Amino acid sequence: MLMRVSVGIHKADIDAAIETYNLLSERWFTHASPTLFNAGTNRPQLSSCFLLCMKDDSIEGIYDTLKQCALISKSAGGIGLAVSCIRATGSYIAGTNGNSNGLVPMLRVYNNTARYVDQGGNKRPGAFAIYLEPWHLDIFEFLDLKKNTGKEEQRARDLFFALWIPDLFMKRVETNQCPGLDDVWGEEFEKLYESYERQGRVRRVVKAQQLWYAIIESQTETGTPYMLYKDSCNRKSNQQNLGTIKCSNLCTEIVEYTSKEEVAVCNLASIALNMYVTPEHTYDFKKLAEVTKVIVRNLNKIIDINYYPVPEAERSNRRHRPIGIGVQGLADAFILMRFPFESAEAQRLNQHIFETIYHAALEASCELAREQGPYDTYQGSPVSRG
Repeated sequence: MLMRVSVGIHKADIDAAIETYNLLSERWFTHASPTLFNAGTNRPQLSSCFLLCMKDDSIEGIYDTLKQCALISKSAGGIGLAVSCIRATGSYIAGTNGNSNGLVPMLRVYNNTARYVDQGGNKRPGAFAIYLEPWHLDIFEFLDLKKNTGKEEQRARDLFFALWIPDLFMKRVETNQCPGLDDVWGEEFEKLYESYERQGRVRRVVKAQQLWYAIIESQTETGTPYMLYKDSCNRKSNQQNLGTIKCSNLCTEIVEYTSKEEVAVCNLASIALNMYVTPEHTYDFKKLAEVTKVIVRNLNKIIDINYYPVPEAERSNRRHRPIGIGVQGLADAFILMRFPFESAEAQRLNQHIFETIYHAALEASCELAREQGPYDTYQGSPVSRG
């Protein structure tokens, strides 16, 4: 398998393929599951997760997005989907002169799709993470979707649920005020939200702490929703020049821009940190940096050779070229170094490990930029401004 993966990534570059094979077989790092599943096959879909927002708040938009989710899941991709733009229960529908059924019936359709279209042909179950902002009118029904009790037609237990929380909500929880959108963040969000409050454009008012307790109750019973903080994610993003980021993915390790025209993609690998502890109980930072640079080049190649289940994913991945380098085995490394987990020595080692990975990844990225040019949307990004 590992030789298939290595040759699938590097094709005719035999030296690079052998280098990757040796590092994989010696367990210095591993590529993501879809890369291991699909590299060297007829449809090499090598990326782990895809981030989407709804095409539109309409029947066409909802089912076009559902089709995207099905095609991605079929190709072994996990899904993060932002649904805050979907109108709430009872909202007016101009086209039919009727009222919306809200989020719950729609999400049950997505739930059944996740059950039916598993990842990669029964390799693992379909995985959809649904993100909603707490100002949405259907928020309480959303929090109940995974609960073990209640009406079955009001449940969607095969989905994963997450909240995309603006700072304003946490401020209201702290002071126990009333919380009052999806295209703005930070101060701009607060100004727009508060202007809607002043205009009386509200259909339901609840105390922020009442909603907070409902969130805690759902987490206690079901383990969800995940909690991600919208303003912090946007404030620290290197894609601020593109627009507002609306969601993360199933595992919450990536935060990328997505739109109607683009489906964000994560291209991942994971470093086995315990492998770099020497028999003398020292840490081989030089080897860690070398392997990190190999991973960056591998993931960059994956972006180019990847099979994309939807054109919006290819457009996004080739324009922004995002990669993610994760880790495993940190606690094992502490044990091998004879460091107690909470010791100052473990803390320093932790810092030095991630400084090494970050520096080596940036160095490899700069080398690629000198060879191939910067990625398309580099200009205007925070990193382009230093």
